[in-house]
Amino acid sequence: MTAAGPAAAAAYIDIADICKSYSSAHGEPTVALGRVSLQIERGSFVSIVGPSGCGKSTLLQIVAGLLAPTSGQTRLNARPVTEPPAEFVYVFQQYTRSLFPWKTVERNVAYGLEVRGRLSRSEIDRRARDFIALVKLSGFERHYPWQLSGGMQQRVAIARALACGPDVLLMDEPFSSVDSLTRVGLQELLLRLWKELGFTVVFVTHDTDEAIYLSTRVVALSKPPASVAMDLPIDLPRPRDQIATRELPAYLAYRHRILAQLFADEGLQRAAPAGSA
Repeated sequence: MTAAGPAAAAAYIDIADICKSYSSAHGEPTVALGRVSLQIERGSFVSIVGPSGCGKSTLLQIVAGLLAPTSGQTRLNARPVTEPPAEFVYVFQQYTRSLFPWKTVERNVAYGLEVRGRLSRSEIDRRARDFIALVKLSGFERHYPWQLSGGMQQRVAIARALACGPDVLLMDEPFSSVDSLTRVGLQELLLRLWKELGFTVVFVTHDTDEAIYLSTRVVALSKPPASVAMDLPIDLPRPRDQIATRELPAYLAYRHRILAQLFADEGLQRAAPAGSA
C-alpha cells in the first residue's frame, strides 16, 4: 500500500533514481539501493524508516553529498549535488564522536562558523551563545562534552548544526543513543526549533512511532536492494503532544499502515487477534 508523495515540480530536494552498489571481497556487486526516487519540499519534515541494513544511512549520505551514488542524482533546488552543499548540515548518530572533547560547549558550537570564516570573532561568539540558549544550555558554555549527559551533548551537536544557518538538517538516527525520556525531550526540542527557524528536515530513524510523531511525511524503504515501499503524508494536528497525539485514532492508523508494510516486506507473520477463530 503506497501513498503518492508531493509532485516533483514542488521539490526542493529531488532524489532521482539513486542506486548504490558495493563490491564484495570476491568482486561480486552487492546492491544496497535500487532506484530510489523521492521529492522533498522546502520546510517539510520527512522521516525515512525501513528494515535494518536497508540503506537508510547510505541514502542520507548520498543526499548530503558525502557519498557518490553508483547511478542517479540528487538535486538541490535544481542544482546537482556532487559535494556537500553549504545549505546542508549533517547531524550524526554518535554525538560522542561528532563533538570535540577538548573544546568547550561554546567552542564546539562556534566551530562551524569559525571554519566558514565569514564572521568576526565577536559575531561568532554572540551567535554561539544565542544557539546555546536556544537549546537551553545557558550556563554550560564553559563545560566540556565529557561533563555533560548524553542528551545535553546531543543538544550541543544540534546547536552547532543550527548555528551555521542551514536550510536543510540531515539527521541520521540522532536520538537512538539516549534513554527514552531524554529522547522525548530532544524530539520536542527539534520540533520547536523546526517551527521557529523553518528549515527542512530529513530524518533517518528505526523508530516508527518517532517518525509519525515528528513528521509531515514518512517514507518507508524496502529491504535491499531498497526502493520506496511507502510514501505517506502525515496529517496530524500541531502542536503535537507526546501522550494525546499518540492516542489519536489517526496516529494509530498511520502506525498500523507503516508497520504492516514493514512486516510484510520482512516476511513477518502477524498474530491473529485474541479470540479469533
